[in-house]
Amino acid sequence: MEKILELRQLTKHYGSIRAVNNLSLEVEKGQVFGILGPNGSGKTTTLSIIMGVILPQAGSFSWFGNTGGYADWKKKIGSLIEIPNFYPYLSLVNNLRIIARIKAVPDDDIERVLRITNLHERKGYAYNTLSLGMKQRLAMASVLLGDPEVMVLDEPTNGLDPGGIAEVRNIIVREAEKGKTVILASHILAEVEKVCSHVAVMKDGELLASGRVSELIGAERVFMVSAPDTSLLEESLVRAGMVKSFEKKGDELFLTCPPAVTAAELNKFAFDNGVVLEKLVPVRKSLEAQFLELVK
Repeated sequence: MEKILELRQLTKHYGSIRAVNNLSLEVEKGQVFGILGPNGSGKTTTLSIIMGVILPQAGSFSWFGNTGGYADWKKKIGSLIEIPNFYPYLSLVNNLRIIARIKAVPDDDIERVLRITNLHERKGYAYNTLSLGMKQRLAMASVLLGDPEVMVLDEPTNGLDPGGIAEVRNIIVREAEKGKTVILASHILAEVEKVCSHVAVMKDGELLASGRVSELIGAERVFMVSAPDTSLLEESLVRAGMVKSFEKKGDELFLTCPPAVTAAELNKFAFDNGVVLEKLVPVRKSLEAQFLELVK
């Protein structure tokens, strides 16, 4: 796979605060790469560094294999680190014309991005008449001007209602389906799980884990079981090494098992140990659950 972005021991401190500390990552072409972390984890600082907004104190990064930094490749990258300063009384078209000139993009590309973001019918409206969701879609339209190969987005759905979140999510998914690389920072884990192929989890400026979403949430298997008496089953499973941990919720027992353990094996083991299961349901582990375990 072609390497789009590489970070090597990237470091940025603000006094005693470690915003980013020895961060190394790679993003390959076509990935939708999510950077996750609680507030203050270093997500925005990381994106600001790779977009040339602030300078790191140590380490380096390269776009498209070029160590010259962002400036050499800015025409290939569309970014949304903060909402652009649109003019409130200008129409959507005129606001985008200003951004198109800054980017040296022909005006005829404006129609294309307005259609992608479903704002074409409102192109003559003033910016200050838009809802928050529409303003965010206009910001996305500004990112898409010039049809960049890479999109870098910082909290693209922050502050939006469910409808606005879905609209922005659909734009990201459609652009990713065209083969574009998307790098986004977010704390809305359910949304990241829906759109991202890969994630990196950060806390206090440091990388806790990275990889495919499916790998991070699929490293262990979780089953929900119930029986008239599960106390005997709990002890037997632990002794046999078939579970790594368990949690009891009412009459239901949630078993976290190694990847090799199957539902059939659990059912047979319970029966052989004198326990007839009333329920045995595989539970898909969520990205949120894995994230919370990592940042404890």
